[in-house]
Amino acid sequence: MKIRKDDTVIVIAGADKGKKGKVLKTFPKTNKVIVEGINIQTKHRKPRGPQDPGGIVKSEGPIDVSNVMYYDSKLGKGVRIGYKVESGKKQRVSKADNKAIK
Repeated sequence: MKIRKDDTVIVIAGADKGKKGKVLKTFPKTNKVIVEGINIQTKHRKPRGPQDPGGIVKSEGPIDVSNVMYYDSKLGKGVRIGYKVESGKKQRVSKADNKAIK
């Protein structure tokens, strides 16, 4: 999976198409990511005492990694990611301009 935690991504398919957000968590086994502000789900929670009154809680749900693309802020668009080995180290590179990512 080429998307990592703290990457900025843009959604390329689905109800939130065109929105940008930061990756909060990745699930490599299921190829899913949780992106900040994307795929908001509502859950009705039961009260669990005086500290937790319950109610309607909104949270981000997982989205398939094939529906997001790495967002390059310098280019201002989503770019594909590849790998390049330089001096024995494997680095992620942008396919648009062949520059290293982080």
